[in-house]
Formats: sequence, structure tokens, C-alpha cells
Amino acid sequence: MMMTDLYDRYLQNPKICTDTRKIIAGCLFFALKGPHFNGNEFAKEALKKGASYAIVDDELYAIDDKYILVKNALTTLQELARFHRKELKCKVLGITGSNGKTTSKELCLQVLKKKFNTLATSGNLNNHIGVPLSILSIGTDTEIAIIEMGANHINEIEFLCGIAQPDYGVITNVGKAHLEGFGSLEGVLQAKTELYRYLATKDAPVFVKDNDYVLIDKIPKECPIIRYGELKESNYIIKYNGAQPFVKVLLNETQIQSQLIGDYNFDNIALSIAIGMEFGIETIDIKEAIESYVASNNRSQIIKTNANTILLDAYNSNPMSLEKAIQNLENIKHENKVMILGDMFELGEETNIEHQKIIDQCLKSGVSNVFLVGKIFNAINNTKYTSFDNTRDLVELLKTQAIEDAFILIKGSRGMKLEQVVDCL
Repeated sequence: MMMTDLYDRYLQNPKICTDTRKIIAGCLFFALKGPHFNGNEFAKEALKKGASYAIVDDELYAIDDKYILVKNALTTLQELARFHRKELKCKVLGITGSNGKTTSKELCLQVLKKKFNTLATSGNLNNHIGVPLSILSIGTDTEIAIIEMGANHINEIEFLCGIAQPDYGVITNVGKAHLEGFGSLEGVLQAKTELYRYLATKDAPVFVKDNDYVLIDKIPKECPIIRYGELKESNYIIKYNGAQPFVKVLLNETQIQSQLIGDYNFDNIALSIAIGMEFGIETIDIKEAIESYVASNNRSQIIKTNANTILLDAYNSNPMSLEKAIQNLENIKHENKVMILGDMFELGEETNIEHQKIIDQCLKSGVSNVFLVGKIFNAINNTKYTSFDNTRDLVELLKTQAIEDAFILIKGSRGMKLEQVVDCL
């Protein structure tokens, strides 16, 4: 089938599904494959549940005209998204970076929708499957789309840019994340700046923090640079105004009080303000958007229990973000501070070194009550802190040894599932 014909069928009811548990009536079902499943086996079920067509890549399953046989279902999904993007009139803002992508995306969404019909990547749909799904969720009435792009190997951002075709771009920062795939910090920088190199092909602008000289140095001359931050030469001057515990900023003479903890969130807030200003959002609307945003989904999420205050940041962890989280805890004014820290994944040859650095930082922090969770932390010899092989073992301890009247930082990689300890606190 020609892509134009498939696109016509998509336009009849522009909904895409890849999971038979989430079928939408009239959708196109793409039979994707994974390590432990073959989507072709679920195509019949998808049609029974209301899908209009099933896109399959095994002729054994293409038994009637409701099945559309293609060479590769995933490649077809990506090509359909690329075709759709070319038909869209909206502006696309591409966001990538080692930390802060999702928080920045959500803040930008809150700001931009004050004036524009704005869509943003749902959840963390930021990979070779998620970005096509995000693009295909954009309607013809959308004015701005914010597309988050993640990667753990070289050339992934370049590939995703070919699908999303951003008109603006931002790299939130570059740190030691996914080193197994990138090899080194220089590899991370090379991969993330693929966004810049794509934007250079269309003379498209880049938003960048005014003092991030590593990234500024990588911006091609073809890209107009929109600087934001505290330096007087910036296009948009946003000043840090404290964080005890919630970050405050000044935009001209207007104070904006966020509901985000940690001075590291200043960069995310400043970016959303700069983007809002660039797109003509009024200061009062920017203030309202940022002040109303509350973090969720285990990302810088504040939870108050009967006994404690918890900063739950258990969606992801890497050396850069964990170091900043510990520094932030040091600055919080509270008599009883606790850290529950989980393993950081995908660090390759630097795994043990980076985990030891975190233990050393904890020792210098002045926080005495520290729990380390995961096989990596547990394998490192330390005489100061209690460590556990897994989250379940910590939960069992907390059931018998209550923590009370504490401010607790919980941070670890997603696979550690540290949010499970919250019910014990």
C-alpha cells in the first residue's frame, strides 16, 4: 500500500494504537514487535475491539482486507508520522537533554497554552516509537507541539529529528547519563547536539542557558541563538530569587513563586519563561502558568504524609541529577534529613566509580541517616550507611523502624521502584 493511501485511512479517524488493552474505536492498530511479544498475534483481537485496520508485517496474519501488510510495522509507523508532520502547519519545539526534559516540557506546555492550542509529548513517549506516536497525535488545529526526544545511542536524536522536524530546539543540559550507549560524557554531548546540527539545516533558532558555554560552543553558526538566564547580555533576563524550599524567580520586577523544589529547577523555569516571552505570552500569564504547575509522576514530587515530608524523585537518576539533589537537600532547613538513594543504571565502566562518588558526597553532606538501595550500592564497601539489595528489603525494615518528623529525599533509577517505600513513611 502506498503511504498516501495509508495516510488517507489514518485521516478518517486519526488515532493510533499499539496495545490491544487501549484500543480506540476506529483507530489504526500497528502490530509492533518486542523482545517478548509479537504484535501480529494481537491484530485479530485489535480488530474485534474496534480498530478499523491492523497494520501487520507477517503475511500469515493478513487474512482479509482489514489487515494491511507491510514490510515492517515499526518502520511504517515512523514513515506515517514523518508524512503527517510534513502536512502539519504547527510549529514544533524539540527538547532533549540529560536531565530536566520532562519538567521543562510540562512547564513550557503550561505557559504556551495560555495563548496557543498546544500539545506536548505524553508521559515519556520520547523514543523511536514514542516520538512517532506523539507526532501522530497532533491535530490540524494544533498551533505549537512540544516534542521530547530521548536517546541512549549516537544517531538517535538525528533520527528522531527527521520525524519530528523541529522548528525550534533546546538541550536542557548534558551530563553522565546512558554512558553504556554513549561511552563517555563527550559521547553524550555529541549525541545531544545532533539536535543543533539538524536545526542548522533549516536555519532554525536554539534556546540556550546563557552560561552554558559548553553547549553554546556547539551551536552551528546557521542557528539564531536565543539566550536566557541572569546575564545582562541575554535575550531574556530571568533572575534566581531563592529556594526555601520552592524556587522563586524574578522576571523584570515580577516575582514568580513556583511549586518546584531545588535550585536546579531554576533552569527549567527560566527556559519556560524565555519560550513564553519569545512567543508573546504576557508576563501575568507566564506567572500564573508556572505558579500553578505541580510536579507529579515521581518527578520532584512533594508528598506530605502523617509523619514526614517527602521529595520523591524516583523516575530517573544519574550522577549529575543525584549530585544536585543531594546538594539541594543540604540547603533545605530541616533538623531531621533522610536520604533513600537507589542505584543509577546504564553507566557502563564508570558504574562503581560514580556510585562511590555519591557515597563520598553523602559523607560530606552532614546527613547521617542514609539508606542505599540496589545491587550496585550494596556491593560497595561502606561502614557508615545501611544498604539493601532491593527496595523490598528496605520496605521490610521501615515497617519495623519508623521514620518520623523528617524531610526525606528519595531518588533512584526507574527500575529501582523506590516509590514503593512511600507507604512506609
